[in-house]
Amino acid sequence: MSTIISNPVETPVSGEKAYQVTGRKRLLLVSYHFPPVGGAGVQRPVKFVKYLRRFGWDVSVLMAANPSVPVFDNSLLVDIPEETHLEKARTWEPGYALKKNMGNQNKTGHASNSLLAPAKSVCRKLAKTGAGLLLQPDAQILWYPNALKAGKRLLKNLHHDAILATAPPYSNLILASKLKQKFHLPLIADFRDEWDLSSKYLENHQQDSISNLIQTRLQRSVMRHSDAIVATTQASTQRLLDRAHQFGTDAIGRCIYNGFDRDDFEFLDEPGHQAQKHGNQKRFRIVYTGTLWNLTTVEPLVKAIEALHHENPKILSGLELQFIGRKTPEQQALLERITRTKSTLITEDYCSHHEALKKMAAADALCLLLSDVEGADRVAPAKLFEYLAINREILSITPEGETAGILKDFWPAGNFRANDTAGIVNWLKARLQGNPATEIENSEKINPFNREYQAGQLAELLNQLVSNHV
Repeated sequence: MSTIISNPVETPVSGEKAYQVTGRKRLLLVSYHFPPVGGAGVQRPVKFVKYLRRFGWDVSVLMAANPSVPVFDNSLLVDIPEETHLEKARTWEPGYALKKNMGNQNKTGHASNSLLAPAKSVCRKLAKTGAGLLLQPDAQILWYPNALKAGKRLLKNLHHDAILATAPPYSNLILASKLKQKFHLPLIADFRDEWDLSSKYLENHQQDSISNLIQTRLQRSVMRHSDAIVATTQASTQRLLDRAHQFGTDAIGRCIYNGFDRDDFEFLDEPGHQAQKHGNQKRFRIVYTGTLWNLTTVEPLVKAIEALHHENPKILSGLELQFIGRKTPEQQALLERITRTKSTLITEDYCSHHEALKKMAAADALCLLLSDVEGADRVAPAKLFEYLAINREILSITPEGETAGILKDFWPAGNFRANDTAGIVNWLKARLQGNPATEIENSEKINPFNREYQAGQLAELLNQLVSNHV
């Protein structure tokens, strides 16, 4: 798809008259998560907001005033244009610390000698099940009542031309669908992850026939009111579009990948070149950034390290592994197995996006993981594109599918299937013995993953929908 290219329009005229004079349009972006909220899922809406104005679109953001989230990252605020209208609405969710504590209690089921302990455990499970049935499609539905009021007020007071909601959380889509019905504006449903895949793999997600029926009905309603379905891979876009057509909608589909922003790399001294290591550090450093959970299991890499340890334990003294990001207890247990080898393991729960890029730049290789499970062939992790832009060799362990296809264009030698332990071992041995990787291949193919280019793709779609809507 070709992009629309135009220069930013600066105008002293504001309000309704600005649109009459300049022909600029305004988008309402519905995103519960928005800076200062941190995490990989925030990058996509933030970069849309940053670059859409260059293509004739100003943005209002409907966001949570008190989001119940694990991380905040103030460094992301720099990307938000000053003229962006931020409409905030409070959520009725408890704080994230309380939600996490309740989840841990349900998982661990702390032992107790009290005669009431079994009854308390049953009550906790019943409460969790009841909450799961009520909070559909996700806990962020507790944001919906106040956000709906705020959205209606905003759309009444300020002219908008279209609505875009990004998910997860899928409550964003339900909210935007309701606003579309009220104000009859074109609606784009942006799926950063497929609804069905999230329902299947997300932690603590309610898995029962009633919940699945509710989720299906909610998804059907959203898709029937959507004018366009956007997703982050070609395969996922087609899957969602097929689903939408099954539900009786004639929505159009567009793939807009996740990507990278060249501005984010300006602070690196020599982009595209090996960063200096601290002191006399001579270990080969592999860096992984992001969450480790059941869709990004580290187990294949751990098995390869253990196999190399049995074969040649001494060579592993030259290996350093850094895992930056949240880890589920199961994945943390897998990482602990690495400590029984001669490798050096460094873990960190979270760091700002700015700091994460620095750690990537200081790596010898970057690690990309995607579990070999149903549907993962349609997934392309958001970090993939920043990995490509920072120009470090990539060790990827993924199933066949869209991610593997993209990597074959750039770093084919480092792409393995989860069951190819021998191949991963040989790759590790080669690097630890000082055999360097070749240069990145087909570097010119990275350009379509630029966030500015992708904002142009979105602007083109928005213009098409508005034109058809008139």
